[in-house]
Amino acid sequence: MQVNQGLFSLDLVDHHAVLGVPIGADAKQVRKRYLKIARKLHPDSLRSATDDEKQQASELLSKLVNPAYEVLSQEKATLEHQVSLKLKGQQLQRQPNLLAFNSAGAKRVAGSNNLDYDYPSAVSALADDQYGALEQVTQTIGQLSEINAAYVMRQGDAAPATAPSPLPDSVEAPAAPSAPSAAAETTVLSPRERRAQLINSYINRAKEFEYKGNFSRAIIELREAVKAHPQNPMCHAELARMYLRASQVKMANIHCKRALEIDPGNSLAAEVKQKLDAYAKRAQKTTKPAASKKSGKSGGLFGGLFGKKR
Repeated sequence: MQVNQGLFSLDLVDHHAVLGVPIGADAKQVRKRYLKIARKLHPDSLRSATDDEKQQASELLSKLVNPAYEVLSQEKATLEHQVSLKLKGQQLQRQPNLLAFNSAGAKRVAGSNNLDYDYPSAVSALADDQYGALEQVTQTIGQLSEINAAYVMRQGDAAPATAPSPLPDSVEAPAAPSAPSAAAETTVLSPRERRAQLINSYINRAKEFEYKGNFSRAIIELREAVKAHPQNPMCHAELARMYLRASQVKMANIHCKRALEIDPGNSLAAEVKQKLDAYAKRAQKTTKPAASKKSGKSGGLFGGLFGKKR
């Protein structure tokens, strides 16, 4: 049950496409939409469905819909996801050939002169019956993600992009080149800002893998971040947090210590250290009684044996 279209093909889980809500939907809209989908996929609503259809509905709910709602219902997680979307949009502006827009809705948004109207209309047209036919759900999610990709690429543009094609000239030759070039300059305005953006991209990719429960891939992303920016405390702190989530306590300690050496006031590293200290205390409590009990048993055994011999 994988989606390989739109933002999914750029290694980003598109939670908005899964729920069929436009990017920027508020918590109330997200909850209302989630409840509607959950009711549609609930066994009570599928009494006449086959066992395979019920199984498919259950998997859609557990593997796609619930995780999407978990992210978009939490303010912090939503903000982090919005950062990821913005970075993907900037990436598509610089490299438009990364993604081809095949669906009519995505092409409409990519070339729109009225983005504020055309984008939500395109999303609504597909979302209305998104979970009607279970065998078509992943395809519809992919089409919605293409629309979202076109939207994040267009955000900040002064002029609409032509419908993407394999030829870069159709995208890179707008009538007024001054606005796109200015947007490009802002992304490399200073080495410090560019470095911060690169670090954020590593961290956000890692968090996407974390949301999917793939801690090993998340760790790989953060190790690459540390390798590229060894003196950045946040890279070390995020890696320490991820190692702790993966129950690799020793590695978590190493990177937590390094983060605090670079920046003693790093709040994330301090939070990870607090959890590591609590873990160490629990480990001591469980090992000490076991050790003393073992010692007592061995002493009594040998004492009894030697006592009998005497």
